Amino acid sequence: MKATKNRWFIALSAIAIHLSIGGAYAYSVYTTPVSEQMGWTPTQVTIAFTIMMALAGSSAAMFGKFVEKAGPRKSAMVSAVLFGLGQAGSGLAIASDSLIFFLLTYGLASGLGLGIGYISPVSTLVKWFPDRRGLATGLAVLGFGTGALITAPVADQLMSTVGISNAFYILGTAYFVFIMLGASYIAPPPEGWMPASMKKNIASGKKVFKKDLQQLSSREAVKTRRFWLLWGMMLINTTAGIMMISVASPMAQEVVGLSAASAAAMVGIMGIFNGGGRIGWAAASDYLGRSNVFLIFFIIQLVAFFTLPLTTNVILFQLFIFLVVSCYGGGFSNLPAFIGDLFGTKQLGSIHGYLLTTWSLGGVFGPMLVTQIRERTDGYTAVFYVFFALITLAFILSLLMKRDIKKTEKEVQEQQRREEAVNY
Repeated sequence: MKATKNRWFIALSAIAIHLSIGGAYAYSVYTTPVSEQMGWTPTQVTIAFTIMMALAGSSAAMFGKFVEKAGPRKSAMVSAVLFGLGQAGSGLAIASDSLIFFLLTYGLASGLGLGIGYISPVSTLVKWFPDRRGLATGLAVLGFGTGALITAPVADQLMSTVGISNAFYILGTAYFVFIMLGASYIAPPPEGWMPASMKKNIASGKKVFKKDLQQLSSREAVKTRRFWLLWGMMLINTTAGIMMISVASPMAQEVVGLSAASAAAMVGIMGIFNGGGRIGWAAASDYLGRSNVFLIFFIIQLVAFFTLPLTTNVILFQLFIFLVVSCYGGGFSNLPAFIGDLFGTKQLGSIHGYLLTTWSLGGVFGPMLVTQIRERTDGYTAVFYVFFALITLAFILSLLMKRDIKKTEKEVQEQQRREEAVNY
């Protein structure tokens, strides 16, 4: 069977989907206008975002098997309906002055659409790019990280010109259209498909492509040690990154005396490192190996969290924050390719969904830890050392992961030799 689609257009389709659902991260631009117009407290308004973020990771886990069974096109269409209606429905909730309806639309419907839309194109991309898994998934996840940068100024302009309700109607419709456009083209490649250049390199022996460790179902994967090692690594990496994002501005002002304006500029640059880390670290992993990249993440963060409480240099302090955030973004972009390496592409979407539960948990643990420690110690020094200890644990887990991979490789090779001997 011959492939009839262009894999780079498949990648663009995935980016269109992720750019749209990534607009969810621009939520802070709505908080004050909605609160002031409706008379709802900022806390009440923020509950919608909390619900959406909690559902993003959990719905990815709940609907992972649905995505695998239905395929990327149907799954993305479901995401378009849920996310588009959730966003447009928020405008109706504003118009009808219903906080409950707002929580159900922006929180519940958008959260479900976000989780399904996030994993829908990923396993397909991995199959279309067996030679550049990291780069391909990095591009899509970069789109997700960039969505807020595009949505924030657009939403702000729309609210000031056509009003909050109309802004939600317009954005919800736009998200629906873009996700549907991406869904209309995206499709898995034929079984066993490889790009011509990869076939040529394999035939000539010019380049050796490492095979997936095993081809496992999601049920088989969760029974392996390496699944839980990866889960632990992702949880700690995500918790550290979200913690840093949640308090970067007040932390920099308090610890090294950064002005409010400079801290705001730093937050903007953090977004660049978050997005840049998603594509940069993912592309690098195609050459360095996914397990090595995670090791590098934790070495960088060990240095960062050990040094942050000791430094008074403004530039150095910000540099370490940027590096931590780049590792946070890089963790998400490396995850799908790493899953393919470890468990194959048999049920990658479902396994990816299970591992994205770390996203929801990290979103709770990160801000909670830093807030509690800051309140009890009246400073951020203890925060840095707590996260230094957590990153140390993650570093140990990554070493155990490398050991487990080598052990499994030997077991697989031994099993293949036994099977060959029996067949002979």
